[in-house]
Amino acid sequence: MGKRQSRPWIVSDELWSLVEPLLPEPGPKKVEGRPRVPDRQALCGILFVLHTGIQWEYLPQELGFGSGMTCWRRLAAWNEAGVWDQLHALLLKKLRSKNQLDWSRAVIDSSHVRAARPGPKSGPSPVDRARPGSKHHVITDGQGIPLAVSLTGGNRNDVTQLLPLLDKIPAVAGTVGRPRRRPDKYRRLLRERGIRPAIAERGQPHGTGLGTFRWVVERTISWLHGFRRLRIRWERRDDIHEAFLGLAVCLIPQRHVQRLC
Repeated sequence: MGKRQSRPWIVSDELWSLVEPLLPEPGPKKVEGRPRVPDRQALCGILFVLHTGIQWEYLPQELGFGSGMTCWRRLAAWNEAGVWDQLHALLLKKLRSKNQLDWSRAVIDSSHVRAARPGPKSGPSPVDRARPGSKHHVITDGQGIPLAVSLTGGNRNDVTQLLPLLDKIPAVAGTVGRPRRRPDKYRRLLRERGIRPAIAERGQPHGTGLGTFRWVVERTISWLHGFRRLRIRWERRDDIHEAFLGLAVCLIPQRHVQRLC
């Protein structure tokens, strides 16, 4: 992934040039008061919380990113407007145009995170049912670039998210021909979609060979949980946690775009 930035929450000119056209127009101010915090600064504040895991109310004012509540409102509004979904599709298009997406297979896995505040899409932990948790489900291409992500309760079986994740993969243009939406490689429902499955079954010995493919998605989950805000679900509202998750899923291919394209 390259050398880590010393201040990864600072929005680069390249990233801002992609994000700015996707942002919704702000509504008229209802009351007079302080001038509106610029969107770029608010995005820096959101990234600061995502990277450090700090609580909104403790966002340092001297950074000039606005208050935690301002950044929270922008994150909620932009997520509702589908900004992260559009940005993700745009980044995948850039990667495909440079032949940097591996559609030969897709790899799916999930990771459990503790939910500090029970809310929608949280449930009993499989290892400690007294504590609620959530799951991050991820589908990647053959080299680990995230194609789609979802959030469920901690007690949700992984197989229930197989088809929903496939359906969430955006149609990716970038080359001549029809946009790609499905990988080449995935029991009955998958075969009906023309996808050959390779699914680990309970009781299978370790050494089935699937590990040679699964490590890429395990690495992607590690990248996701490198964002400290995603290691524990602090938000009671599921849409806010999904907004952080969607933004993180954009930042991973954005790094690949910087490095490869």
